[in-house]
Amino acid sequence: IVAGKIIGALSTPVVVDKHELHTTPSIGISIFPTDGSDGDTVLKNADTAMYHAKSAGRNNYQFYAEDMNLATTARLGLENKLRQAIARNELTLVYQPQFDATGTRPTGVEALLRWQHPVEGMIPPDRFIPIAEETGLIVPIGEWVLQNACREMRNWVDSGLAPMRMAINVSARQLRRRDFCEMVAGALAESGLAPELLELEITESAVMENPEEAVAILQLLGRMGVTLAIDDFGTGYSSLAYLKLFPIDHLKI
Repeated sequence: IVAGKIIGALSTPVVVDKHELHTTPSIGISIFPTDGSDGDTVLKNADTAMYHAKSAGRNNYQFYAEDMNLATTARLGLENKLRQAIARNELTLVYQPQFDATGTRPTGVEALLRWQHPVEGMIPPDRFIPIAEETGLIVPIGEWVLQNACREMRNWVDSGLAPMRMAINVSARQLRRRDFCEMVAGALAESGLAPELLELEITESAVMENPEEAVAILQLLGRMGVTLAIDDFGTGYSSLAYLKLFPIDHLKI
């Protein structure tokens, strides 16, 4: 009852300089002595419960449960392993072909990230990509993907394969970086890949976070000659008016 009252109170809009601001609380609850026999343990377990409230969508409360610590420990372990994965060459790329519906030859490929851990084996992307996004590791991992995918396509072309697009997924955190366009230009220059053979796939939610800024970044990438695609279109809160402003070449519905 108390947690519900706190959430209700903090959900009330706050007006600052004529702007209406909103916030959503995440509350973790632990109970003495069931969840700890001393103050430090009770607070630590309440903090664990709070993070579970955040992962459950925020604006809610969670009571501490013993299995939360197990999940948190497992997540931290996976995060630490992921931090070492690049240096230890555990990441790899596989390539999914894309076809024109009227033809039999691939028109491009999409680079998909995989993690082959020496002990745990193949760790699926839905386990490690969210952790990479949350911790910011997606930025160096994304740069690794971009550099290696561009090199691979250049190697294929040099080996006599007909040129086709290499599609690479870009996260919202990558797109927010000021040096993102420079990073793309650097990967193209280092690999020698023609810009028109690179396609960047950006999710609808990423471009809608800050549409005006996204338009400027996409326009700059487009002037570089890079092909642009909006991924997962229709899963979020799209604005068709904004969509017309985005200089995109492909729309993935």
